[in-house]
Amino acid sequence: MATLDPSGAHTLGHRTVRRLGYGAMQLAGPGVFGPPKDRDAARAVLRAAVAQGVNHIDTSDFYGPHVVNILIREALHPYPDDLVIVTKVSARRGADGSWIPAMSPAELTQAVHDNLKNLGLDVLEVVNFRSMLDVHGPAEGSLEPQLTVLAELREKGLIRHIGLSNVTAKQVADGQKIVPIVCVQNQYNLAHRADDALIDALARDGIPYVPFFPLGGFSPLQSSTLDAVAKTLGATPMQVALAWLLRRSPNILLIPGTASLAHLHENLAAAALTLPDDAMAALEGIGGTPKGR
Repeated sequence: MATLDPSGAHTLGHRTVRRLGYGAMQLAGPGVFGPPKDRDAARAVLRAAVAQGVNHIDTSDFYGPHVVNILIREALHPYPDDLVIVTKVSARRGADGSWIPAMSPAELTQAVHDNLKNLGLDVLEVVNFRSMLDVHGPAEGSLEPQLTVLAELREKGLIRHIGLSNVTAKQVADGQKIVPIVCVQNQYNLAHRADDALIDALARDGIPYVPFFPLGGFSPLQSSTLDAVAKTLGATPMQVALAWLLRRSPNILLIPGTASLAHLHENLAAAALTLPDDAMAALEGIGGTPKGR
């Protein structure tokens, strides 16, 4: 079981990472497809993130495809000793940029090798299997064939740890019977709170929960309450949304993404933002107060 660190860090697999990391998805072109308009600017964001203490980067070889992992390698290789790069598998991209499930044993094996090659690594620290049973959200169904393949690649030394993404609580429990699950990455933010019970259950086991779209996704969170709290605290609404997630549960690790240096600095500053109890109470109302909290 992982251990919690009240100083603002958490174990991910067997490595310690700061709770505010960086998601690299937005470094690709529009629609997470093709190259960025400015490769130098994209590499500068990655270097700035690490220079400011980020040691957890989330990526995938289907971002681009291949584009983002190559940018990470160009910007940061040889990697700092404490840097944890987390990737994900289960999809490929069509010529039109569409997202196509790629969950066969051959496709998953190829994806692992593509991530290794494009990141310039001999072993992947954490590979998240993203369920594509429904591309729009978690859907029940067995993930045993896919996790068995990844567990075999782990036994071969190509992967150290395995996580799950876009999954249900039952799939997490079932997955644990096949291979240790070291993190869960699902959609979650102030307004999208379906995983409240799962977060609390994972926290009891010391397993990190990594929300994607922590700021609302491609349509930023909009709330008059959020705006009012931010104004009172002299912060941006997005900083408040990130600070709420950090206070929501100690096992939450954040990976807000941006292709902008200015937004990167704003996001990282959220780690120092303290939310008073009255602000927390107001923010809780945005998504409805979870039972038992």
